[in-house]
Amino acid sequence: MISSHASNGRVNDAYKMFGEMRLQGFSGDGFTVSTLLASCSSSGSLSLGQQSHGLAVTMGLFRVDLVVDSSLVNMYAKCGAIHSARKMFDEMPVRNVVSWNTIIVGYGHCGHGEEAVKLLPKMIRGISKPDELTVSAVLSSCASLAASKESKQIHGFALKNGLHAFISVGNALIISYAKSGSISDAYKCFCSVSEPNLITWSSMIRSFAFHGFSAKAVNLFEKMLRGGRKPDSIVFLGVLSACGHAGLVETGLAYFESMVKEYQINPCPEHYACIVDLLARAGNVNGAYNVLSQMPFQANADVLGAFLGGCRVHGEAAMAEWAAAKLFRVEPGEPVNYKSLSGVYASCRIWEGAASVRRTMGERCRKKVAGCCWVEINGGLHTFVANDESHPEVLGIYSTLKRLMKTMEEF
Repeated sequence: MISSHASNGRVNDAYKMFGEMRLQGFSGDGFTVSTLLASCSSSGSLSLGQQSHGLAVTMGLFRVDLVVDSSLVNMYAKCGAIHSARKMFDEMPVRNVVSWNTIIVGYGHCGHGEEAVKLLPKMIRGISKPDELTVSAVLSSCASLAASKESKQIHGFALKNGLHAFISVGNALIISYAKSGSISDAYKCFCSVSEPNLITWSSMIRSFAFHGFSAKAVNLFEKMLRGGRKPDSIVFLGVLSACGHAGLVETGLAYFESMVKEYQINPCPEHYACIVDLLARAGNVNGAYNVLSQMPFQANADVLGAFLGGCRVHGEAAMAEWAAAKLFRVEPGEPVNYKSLSGVYASCRIWEGAASVRRTMGERCRKKVAGCCWVEINGGLHTFVANDESHPEVLGIYSTLKRLMKTMEEF
């Protein structure tokens, strides 16, 4: 019963049932504690998880029961307490592949991909050998870091150990290479997957679309259809995005109609955002407005932002004001919305309006995240922002930049 409640996300009922069990004289075992910890992981209940940690210590299971220890690592990671998860992992007297996978996946879940990547060599040198889940998880972290060198190294490890045949590894390789800019390597990995599933097709289609290869994305989508594979909402999202970037209005609208009528897929806000963007980019701002106003649900920030972006490109000040007013209510502290409206005013030479929007942005958007760029050199990731002087090689960097600018001016 405890497991049933836990698997259905009813964490409070699981603990209530555990309390009743204790009142009837049953103390429970490692499986009981692991089940309770799993319910905390799925619900993000850190306080209950900490109580279960204390229970494991009281019952003499902590650092004794491998499953309980791994469950503790998973619970802390899923609840966002990654430092506590690592502490639990380091204190484990015995680890197996599940333990390693738990902390590696946990680091990726909490946005510490670089730590996940660092753990793989340690695991390889140990007793527990990486499996397909390990490789997939680390590749996902490489994707978030855009670490191409590490992706190739892990790819080589997967080939050497026969793990590349797992479809989860193949899918992770596609995404990792694509996000690090190696779209040709991503496509090679796609072609090496003997039986691609929907995730495989979707990953490659969206990767092509993201990198501006819209025609290849559309062709791959058509190839998938010819192969008898039924697309889902995620695949359609990728091909609609590709159509938007390439200005394939008729093709995009046809795919959208096919998604609804032929495949009975209800469009979500992201699909409508693609269609609005598709029409607005092509200059059909009125058509985009009609789609936006006829949506079966309230327009979210993505849809309104796509519409505002189209208004900016084509200088539609009146419609831009309408969309911006809604966006300011939905995302009052998002600077890009104010910049978009200011750009519309500037393109229409409405300088007073542009200045007013900039002042409003300064008042409402206190926290601004600077745009940055990065480069990977010898396995290290170097990040830069405008006027940045924090890099240890900053003098050499600016000196080289001045020489390059001087050479450019001469041409």
